[in-house]
Amino acid sequence: MDGEVPVNLKKVLVLAGVALVLFLLITQPEQSAAAVQQVLGWLRQGAESIITFIRSLFGTATPTR
Repeated sequence: MDGEVPVNLKKVLVLAGVALVLFLLITQPEQSAAAVQQVLGWLRQGAESIITFIRSLFGTATPTR
């Protein structure tokens, strides 16, 4: 094999990941929701940073809050 992972192993790993996520959602819903909100906050902050960079790059004014 040239560094290929057998398809069955990939399926098992994906199913294990899904099972873990479902387990955490069911057993710890509040902590799971907080984690998702935190990740979404990071993504939003990253997107805002990229937008600010692009605006600065092209010399457009940034909106004030």
